Amino acid sequence: MVNVRAFNQAGRLVGPIETAKLTLSDDEWRRRLTPEQFRILRSSGTERPFCGTLLDNKKQGVYSCAGCGLPLFSSDSKFNSGTGWPSFFQPIARENVSERADHNHGMVRVEINCARCDGHLGHVFPDGPPPTHLRYCLNSESLRFTPSEEVASLADPAARQEGARESEGEPKK
Repeated sequence: MVNVRAFNQAGRLVGPIETAKLTLSDDEWRRRLTPEQFRILRSSGTERPFCGTLLDNKKQGVYSCAGCGLPLFSSDSKFNSGTGWPSFFQPIARENVSERADHNHGMVRVEINCARCDGHLGHVFPDGPPPTHLRYCLNSESLRFTPSEEVASLADPAARQEGARESEGEPKK
């Protein structure tokens, strides 16, 4: 089980709510994802810079995990980092993104993953803009974009539970 924040049927971010971790076999993930999504989300791959479909997206909305649909980032925190990958200065809810040390490729970085399905999203660096000074550098293939006017379509079954509180101090779409 994991505690996350999710959208309810009214399109409001609620929680934290307790929900089951999504654990699938590699074959089940391959049926659910495209080959490139599988390579990135399940094998910690990286797409080439300046090639991602969401890099230049300027629409208002929410970026969710392509593996399980958990909301991860809001367009309100997206910025142009010049690095070639979609970048954000904060997640939509801290609970929805997990971090772990990554010592691959001869460097020390902080890998970020979806808290519900453990899908690889990218890395976070301490060189972002105010107010957080963080840069969450993501792969477009690990994300699914939903425009603001359709955020209610992201309603999570776990958010329907009685007692799911609206988030305080978190972005509402």
